[in-house]
Amino acid sequence: MQTFQKSTFQSLLTAKAGSTLDGVIERARALDTLDRRLRQSLPEPAASQCRLANVRDGRLVFLVTSPIWKSKLRLYADVLLTAAAEAGIQARELTVKVAPMLTVPPEQASHSPLSPAAAAALREAAIQATDPELRQQLLALASMADPTS
Repeated sequence: MQTFQKSTFQSLLTAKAGSTLDGVIERARALDTLDRRLRQSLPEPAASQCRLANVRDGRLVFLVTSPIWKSKLRLYADVLLTAAAEAGIQARELTVKVAPMLTVPPEQASHSPLSPAAAAALREAAIQATDPELRQQLLALASMADPTS
């Protein structure tokens, strides 16, 4: 887990959305690290039912999986605000929004077939590949083309 000093959290989280891609990536990493740190202050199962979404205008914005967790997380507002202060974040409010966090296991994810153009491009790349293993992988990918397209 990446660690940030207290002053670093504040500076990374105030990065503008229109800043460089590196700045946006660093802000996302800081939010992720802060999320883990803040959720450690919560008991289970509350910690696994929420996620820090943003820090903005002196407000911690958390997402929860259902309305019942919205109510329960509000009971921990002081705990979260204290943990944020310990991390160097000057937050005065907690906002909780319901947003079901659905995750699809990889084995259940639908795999869309490739278009004929994508398959042709993969075959062409396979022909030009000098590495036999890479060539085999590219041809395997190309075989996933949708024959009806």
